[in-house]
Amino acid sequence: MEEKKDKFLAPENEVRQVSAPDGSIIEVDPLKDYFSQEKPEPYKVGSGPVENFLNWARAESLWVLGFGTGCGSIEIPPLVTPRFDMYRFGVQMRATPRQSNVFIISGYLAIKTLKRAIRAYEQMPSPKYIVALGSCTINGGMYYDSYNTINRLDQYLPVDAYIAGCMPRPEALLAGFAELKKLIKAGKGHKANEYVENLEWYKTNQKKIIKDWNMPDYNW
Repeated sequence: MEEKKDKFLAPENEVRQVSAPDGSIIEVDPLKDYFSQEKPEPYKVGSGPVENFLNWARAESLWVLGFGTGCGSIEIPPLVTPRFDMYRFGVQMRATPRQSNVFIISGYLAIKTLKRAIRAYEQMPSPKYIVALGSCTINGGMYYDSYNTINRLDQYLPVDAYIAGCMPRPEALLAGFAELKKLIKAGKGHKANEYVENLEWYKTNQKKIIKDWNMPDYNW
């Protein structure tokens, strides 16, 4: 099994020796040094007025990861223009997973891209949310029988909100954000915990379709 894993190991993830500033030689194992070796734990969900306030704050501060996964991405740029002005709804784009709490999976999702989406999602801080945008991510759309795309995102990553259409207009995205806000304010936006609690099931599904699994199991 280890042999098979090493066969697909990306060059940048191989164990190697490097020179330290003092001239000594140290061994670097990227999969152990750069990524968590411990299985993630669910985050604690509070209750009462404090948690209600936090949920309100979370709902009104949606930081979206700027990651165009498919054709649905073309509907996102108009949201930042004066016509739609998503900032007035408390929605902002961010550049990295570490700064984001909303991940929009837009349009078709290729198997190669799924691997990157998993890594990006796992690096986002919890609580975090996934929005499935467009028919392809919900039921496969026109690519339902394609050999290189997935047709049900919720088999591989937890989905908090769905926005149907091919492709949904910007107004539909704003409506989707509004529904996500309601979910969060109601204290029901905890799919990230479900992902951790059912991690083995998700990982099994992910590895069934991603044949060259050359990355660590946990990307937190």
